[in-house]
Amino acid sequence: MTEDILINCTPQETRVGVMQAGVPQELHIERAANRGLVGNIYVGRVARVLPGMQSAFIEIGLERAGFLHVGDIWEERPQPNDARGKPIEKSSPKASRGWCR
Repeated sequence: MTEDILINCTPQETRVGVMQAGVPQELHIERAANRGLVGNIYVGRVARVLPGMQSAFIEIGLERAGFLHVGDIWEERPQPNDARGKPIEKSSPKASRGWCR
């Protein structure tokens, strides 16, 4: 089965379509007036760790900090006897560098 990605960019909007075997499967439209931050990838520094929520706030150079949940951290998979993985305070110590999406 063939899969094609079609991209159309104009100053006002960007459109991306995914086709499988000639049939449209997905369509994404982003307008310049409504550009969002969600889904982008940023390099930042851990500003605050919240162990109770298993999350951290990451300074990414914008007005507000980014939010990172422990489930979104990519690292080596936990051993079979430890299904939970590392707690957020061990995965993202304060002031360490990391990626935030």
